[in-house]
Amino acid sequence: PVFKTLPGQKIARLELGGALNTPQEKIFVATGSEVRGFTKRGKQFLSFETNLTESIKAMHISGADLFLCASYIYNHYCDCKDQHYYLSGDKINDVLCLPVDKVNGITPVLACQDRVLRILQGSDLLYEVEVPGPPTVLALNNGNGGDSGEEIVYGTSDGKLGLTQITGSKPIPKWEIGNEKKRGGILCIDSFDILGDGVKELLVGRDDGVLEIYNFESADDPALRYDYALSESIASIQGGCVGKDGYDEILACTYSGWLTGLTTEPVHREGGSGEELKLSQEMQSKISSLRNELEHLQMKVLQEREKYQQSSQSSTAVSSVPAFSVNDKFTLNKDDASYSLILEVRTAIDNVLVQVSVVLTFVNLQPCFVLFFWFFFCLQPNSNFLLATYRCQANTTRLELKVRSIEGRYGTLQAYVTPRIQPKTCQVHQYQIKPLSLHQRTHSIDHDRPMNTLTLKGQFSFAEIHSWVVFCLPEVPEKTPVEESITFYFQNTFLGTQLESTYRKGEGCFKSDNISTISILKDVLSKEATKRKINLNISYDINEESVRHTLKLIHPKLEYQQLLAKKVHLIDALRELQVHEGNVDFLLPKYRSILEEADQLLEEYKRQPAHLERLYGMITDLFIDKFKFKGTNVKTKVPLLLEILDGCDQDGLIAFFEAA
Repeated sequence: PVFKTLPGQKIARLELGGALNTPQEKIFVATGSEVRGFTKRGKQFLSFETNLTESIKAMHISGADLFLCASYIYNHYCDCKDQHYYLSGDKINDVLCLPVDKVNGITPVLACQDRVLRILQGSDLLYEVEVPGPPTVLALNNGNGGDSGEEIVYGTSDGKLGLTQITGSKPIPKWEIGNEKKRGGILCIDSFDILGDGVKELLVGRDDGVLEIYNFESADDPALRYDYALSESIASIQGGCVGKDGYDEILACTYSGWLTGLTTEPVHREGGSGEELKLSQEMQSKISSLRNELEHLQMKVLQEREKYQQSSQSSTAVSSVPAFSVNDKFTLNKDDASYSLILEVRTAIDNVLVQVSVVLTFVNLQPCFVLFFWFFFCLQPNSNFLLATYRCQANTTRLELKVRSIEGRYGTLQAYVTPRIQPKTCQVHQYQIKPLSLHQRTHSIDHDRPMNTLTLKGQFSFAEIHSWVVFCLPEVPEKTPVEESITFYFQNTFLGTQLESTYRKGEGCFKSDNISTISILKDVLSKEATKRKINLNISYDINEESVRHTLKLIHPKLEYQQLLAKKVHLIDALRELQVHEGNVDFLLPKYRSILEEADQLLEEYKRQPAHLERLYGMITDLFIDKFKFKGTNVKTKVPLLLEILDGCDQDGLIAFFEAA
């Protein structure tokens, strides 16, 4: 180490800075609401208290200009003097400024949680750029904004990557890469010529530990060239020459503090018995020194452990709970309409107890669990629906669970995280399962669809109705909007139905092409208003055509799942026939194809447990909700509906809905 500061508040951001067009050699760190500056030798030259009411979450430095963001607030300082201020409508995840030497004037860019990049001019919003997911990180293309200085690369929390040009009047999208491999969200981006071909590659670090290198084989779109999997989320990534002169490296820092280097230095293999790897003298001495350091650390740990045991058994012992932090994320995946719960601890996880108060389905369990059991308690209305304990194998620091929820059933999921530290201690983290949990924010909706409308009027404030919407729907900012009225658009990730939510003080209007969505909103909003003793005047306009429309959206999924279930049920019989007969050429082609694709079919069926039952439940709810608005109870007709569903006849199903 060249230098080390004394322990203090958690460092939220670290940036390099300096005068424009000079090497950026000054180190700036943000802790709480303070920014400190150090020279590369460790001498502190700046301590700037910003007086922000919240802690700094994002920071960017350009010459004498300092750009800081708390959760919703953006501030611009020049020579530590306040210049501009902006209040964002949703949480700010990152901030960047286009290079001043290439672009006339200062152009800050905010990456906001509501899937937009906000381009500012002074204290005013210039325009917004819609992106495919919540942007988590921003970077200048090629490290300098490209030839024009206006090109920005962004990464999203759902793993997408894109480049857009920020001009003075409008954005120009250049390229976008989806997340087809279902990898983690993007946390960090850098540009560096690691391949030595004269063109800078794009280095990407993800929250599932995957490090990726994209190169520009064609002039436009990048292609994935290399990837490497680490065991923890990658907090930061940089390219440079670090370990050995003449060989470039990629340096990655992970959540628990590990520094990992990937080098371009060739590792030569020479022929011989077993193709043994011959290490250079330099590499051997490096390994030897690492082993010595590891032994020294192990001895130190043993000594401290003995010291703790002795002190804990003395008469003057004072019990202390060891502190540990948990990096957690609970997000909805658009691709398969499931929630991912990611828990990451700096030390090995011993076990995690999951407590759920509503109906949930667990999918895709990881192989690191050596013990898994659950109990169902449905005897009392407010009791646990599910308890599950996951006991992890040694050195597991990251745990990912996938769950599927049912709309209309809402409650809490609690995770009790116990790491392998002494004395045993546990942290509880709570996550809300919302009534419309499968809905996700979107930029626009199709207004030509047949829509059902729910209207609320009453003596409620803007803050009160906003809090009800936050309770019902995910991805709505907790802070009450500053506007007099607000509109949010949502899409159901499972069915593709949509919802438009517009409300102001004393009035709310909700439109959806799915009657069940309107029914859930009506029940939950009425309940929330009753809790606060607010009288609501509720009116609704039901469009009969919307039922037919929703059934047509569901039917292809229903047909596919029924066909998949039938194929899976035939596999065992066909395999037994294959064993007895030896040859299956006499079978019809459709049965032979089932045998050939048996493994893929079983894998897909396993990946989507209870998928068919889920669709049956949605159609049943749609049937009940349609007639509930007419004041008719049709629950006695549900068995007949299920018989029709087994037949998978779309016209017959629509006719049953219309005739009932």
